[in-house]
Amino acid sequence: MMEMHLPVLQVIVPLLSAAICFLLGRGKLPWMFATLVSWVTFAISILIAIQVSDGSTLQYELGGWEPPWGISYNVDQLNALVLVIVSGIAAVVFPYALRSVEREIAPEQHGLFYTAMLLCFAGLLGITITGDAFNVFVLLEISSLSTYTLISLGKDRRALTSSFQYLIMGTIGATFILIGIGLIYALTGTLNMADLAERIPQIESSRTLQAAFAFIVVGFGLKLAMFPLHLWLPNAYAFAPSVVSAFLAATATKVAVYALLRFLFDVYDVNFTYEAMQVQYLLIPLATVAILFASIVAIFQNDVKRMLAYSSVAQIGYMLLGIGLVNATGITATLLHLFNHALMKGALFLALGAVCYRIGRTSIQQMAGLGQQMPWTMAAFVVGGLSIIGVPLTAGFVSKWYLILGTLENGWWPLTAAILIASLLAVIYIWRVVEVAYFRERPEGAPDVKEAPLSLLLPTWVLAAANIYFGVQTDFTVSFAKGAAASLLGGAP
Repeated sequence: MMEMHLPVLQVIVPLLSAAICFLLGRGKLPWMFATLVSWVTFAISILIAIQVSDGSTLQYELGGWEPPWGISYNVDQLNALVLVIVSGIAAVVFPYALRSVEREIAPEQHGLFYTAMLLCFAGLLGITITGDAFNVFVLLEISSLSTYTLISLGKDRRALTSSFQYLIMGTIGATFILIGIGLIYALTGTLNMADLAERIPQIESSRTLQAAFAFIVVGFGLKLAMFPLHLWLPNAYAFAPSVVSAFLAATATKVAVYALLRFLFDVYDVNFTYEAMQVQYLLIPLATVAILFASIVAIFQNDVKRMLAYSSVAQIGYMLLGIGLVNATGITATLLHLFNHALMKGALFLALGAVCYRIGRTSIQQMAGLGQQMPWTMAAFVVGGLSIIGVPLTAGFVSKWYLILGTLENGWWPLTAAILIASLLAVIYIWRVVEVAYFRERPEGAPDVKEAPLSLLLPTWVLAAANIYFGVQTDFTVSFAKGAAASLLGGAP
């Protein structure tokens, strides 16, 4: 009986738990409760993924109202994959949070912090699972408003400025999305995504529909940090608390990419997206510039958090490039990279959080000699770095390999070269950290540093090990990504 309610429990459990967490006040109780909720939610996502692994689709009608009159939650292989990665990252990050939050956030704000984390978590899961276009906007705002709060809790005063900048940019993006959804509703009289997919082909020549498409693409472009709409991201990641940086880098932009995919392929159809609107001619140039320009900018960053933030802009470029390739291999590469990049950036930011716990900052110069004094932490950083580069036997290699195959299928050799050049640039910025950590001595007069506590190391190494496991054992990710890509491109000529 419980199995049939799993889709709604996926969102309701963390959403209602946020209110309970707020009432728990200070101390370790909010952390213990939030961690338990994250594990329960991860278990739910695994059960849902098992149910749709054969290619079937789950549908849950809220309140017993049949769509399109009522809101429905729909789960297929595409959003099952995203649900697993979002809830999986949360299940790793929440246990990590205890020691990190104690060091970086004032005790009286701990209850507020875990409440905001659960709200952000619930919003991201809701965006992923809902089958209602307006519900996407509502849940997007739930996750965004809590994200602004989380970023502002950083101990550096610049966290407030970063949060405000993100609030302005995020509000513009959300407004664009709402305008686009409103225009679609004015044309069709429905907000149910499946119903929209049936009605839109009848009005494909409408200029209003095309305007709605443009608003939605730009709106989600802001949310996912598509170049050149990425300016909010570096400061947001750099000055947020370490736990928040890790969680957002691994989940928020991935959910936005998913939402864009859902609108491009399911609400609008493939022919409209690629033939009428020719979105590939927008995505491919911007994505190519992103993977090269952002990688170059990352090389010159002195703060490792900012370096990884610009790296994220480049990695998002890979995902958008896959969408622009207009073939199943490219879409498969996008979905694989969506999953794998969460593992990479999660491991890297958690390792940085452990460094920040011990030395209080994340500038490259301050990390001199940490390879000897924090060997397990820096080893996890190296594993995540190798995955970012795309070294064989890491998760990053798998998705980049599919992306290269997608470019070769189209005969687009310059794009293949751009991917390889960007990977070489990644070698440079990762090597800068490795060189300082392993081949330089601690600054004179600097105190010796101990290895990070086990409560920080274990979650970090769970994600570091996942980078290796999913680089070797690709059955789960590749089968889900291929099935989802085939489903998305089902109407392609």
